[in-house]
Amino acid sequence: MELDRESNEPTTQLDVSRATARHEEEPVLRAEGIGVDASWGHIYGPVDLTVRRGGVTVLVGSGGRGRTALLLTLAGRMKPTTGTLTGFGKTKDAQHLFSNATIAHVNEVDGIGQTIRVSDIVTEQIRWAAPWYAWVPPATEEDLERICRPVFGDYSLPTMDAMVEELPEFTNALFRIAVANIRKPPLLVVGGIDNLTSVAAASKLLDRLIVLGKDQTVITADVNGVALKEGITEVIEVHNLTDHQFAVLEHEAFVR
Repeated sequence: MELDRESNEPTTQLDVSRATARHEEEPVLRAEGIGVDASWGHIYGPVDLTVRRGGVTVLVGSGGRGRTALLLTLAGRMKPTTGTLTGFGKTKDAQHLFSNATIAHVNEVDGIGQTIRVSDIVTEQIRWAAPWYAWVPPATEEDLERICRPVFGDYSLPTMDAMVEELPEFTNALFRIAVANIRKPPLLVVGGIDNLTSVAAASKLLDRLIVLGKDQTVITADVNGVALKEGITEVIEVHNLTDHQFAVLEHEAFVR
């Protein structure tokens, strides 16, 4: 039995259990009227949403810069210019959210626009994750296995000498998620699964995110939404991501 530091009253196991339960019930994120405006105009918002702890939350909304900016905001990579965002118990604290989240498969963040090998990316990510004073040698096959296997599951890993830009899109998506998720923070934000041109590949990617959602809270997006099933915490329709007229045209293009 311990003493509560504020009241000096004994803290029982029941108190600890209740505190743990409250923590688990608290949403990871709560957005109230958030939006982002740039010097040249409105990007998205206002948006209200709540992301519960664990599993995969799928945001349903038109793709494009508005949705990308929202995902960046939810990962602490962009500050909302309007509204209130609370992440991991702290309000309007993008740095706190940043430290508890990572984002992957978003070209504005991890897009690779030049010819570069898998081994180079793995080595670079290990160095970023290591203490500044640590010397990190070139990555090995063991490093690739350790970093990528939790994301790839039974799917084949890329070879160390493969060019990232030449990987099949499904393999490329999994690889980008794996190297971004090297720290395994509580929140993993993944660019829309509809960014994959193959419906089958998008479905397989969602299945892998569901596996990751057993240990993390995962957020992704899809223009048409997905069916609720085990491992998907919630499917949330998000409005005000882009001009309504263009949103309707984009939706029609996807469902034809």
